[in-house]
Amino acid sequence: MNDRMPLAAEPTAPHVQDVQASVRALFDRHVMPTYARFDLVLSHGAGSEVWDVQGRRFLDLGGGIAVCALGHAHPEVAETLARQARRLLHVSNLYYHEPQGRLAEEISRHLDAPGKVFFANSGAEANEGMYKLARKFGHAHPGADGPRYEVITTVNSFHGRTLGGIAATGQEKVKAGFDPLPEGFRCDVPFNDLAAMEAAVGSRTAAILIEGIQGEGGITPASADYLTGLRRLCDERNLLLLVDAVQCGHFRSGCFQSFQRVLGDALGPAAASAFTPDGVSMAKSLGGGFPIGAFWARRTVADLLGPGSHGTTYGGSPLGCAVALKIFEIIERDHLADHVRQTGAWLHAEIAALAREFPGVVRSARGLGFMLGIELAPASEIKGFAARAGERAASLQFVDRLHEAGVLTIPSGTQIARLLPALNLPRSQAEEGMDRIRRVVRALA
Repeated sequence: MNDRMPLAAEPTAPHVQDVQASVRALFDRHVMPTYARFDLVLSHGAGSEVWDVQGRRFLDLGGGIAVCALGHAHPEVAETLARQARRLLHVSNLYYHEPQGRLAEEISRHLDAPGKVFFANSGAEANEGMYKLARKFGHAHPGADGPRYEVITTVNSFHGRTLGGIAATGQEKVKAGFDPLPEGFRCDVPFNDLAAMEAAVGSRTAAILIEGIQGEGGITPASADYLTGLRRLCDERNLLLLVDAVQCGHFRSGCFQSFQRVLGDALGPAAASAFTPDGVSMAKSLGGGFPIGAFWARRTVADLLGPGSHGTTYGGSPLGCAVALKIFEIIERDHLADHVRQTGAWLHAEIAALAREFPGVVRSARGLGFMLGIELAPASEIKGFAARAGERAASLQFVDRLHEAGVLTIPSGTQIARLLPALNLPRSQAEEGMDRIRRVVRALA
């Protein structure tokens, strides 16, 4: 493919610069500076390609941080949006409508367990619902010292930007400046360490919350032994086992949920089918770009949240549910889970080959499916970085270099660049992306 595919009517260079500057000025004047944005002003996209206002083409391997499950401007999704919008856009959750019931049924079917779903608008909201479920459970099943309320999470976890979300997150950098945080969270337990989790459980503990694959924490999957051990521990201590699948769920691993993939690979399909958390939160790819979140709870605890105990104005709208149902339909019809497993394994092998060939730049390949990480050497050890950008993290400098090469990826921490592409990324574009990544790595080496 050409490095640059111009727009149908590309503006002249001075006008392009005016457009880019004016958009940035709008943000500077009117948008809160809560993001350290990259210097790109995007215009439109198609599939796994996006273009900026200068007409430059980028291969999008970041997928809106694991959101764009079918890429950009998918025609069937666009038609579903238009058709449902003409029929019924929004109704209050005081009433019934078919798309919400069908979507809840679809989620339970893919989890292969009886349960019920609450619909929200984002992953952070979905997690907030699970915190409330844990509190209700702890009041219904008190300990010797009274109601249980503590939720244990892990080091390097990430659970959202609400006050509850940052209280639950095991990264101190997201908590700074927001004290006092809500009580009831313990976040200092190492991930994948079952013994440490067993030791952390106390008389106030109501639930354990983990990610199937830590995303913001560096693309680290849970091990099969850890998952089965946590299930056993929760059964023995009468705790809820909750899984934050906002980023790692919805087929990104090559299965509906990453814990299904991990257990299936290690212990076989029967073990994957037998494993059931008590709650699973989801968002991102669920709506393929339309904002929708949800959390599923096992039938044994789902009714703890009765009328008046939780609510939402926009969650589970006819429009959002119709889109999410279409996303499910296309993923299954086009066998995208198989595609993610096969192409993801190829991408992982290619990143691992880079690590062997250029160990001074790439240290390892992380993750599985289409949730992959390129682990980089520290910035101080990569000569091209140190001379160019001083103390900036290796992940940020690498992502910048990839932008120059026409590839979008997502930084994770200081040394990981994430690949979170659309589930329907063609093999040809996966090969193109790796070719461009290889050229950047070779230049740095």
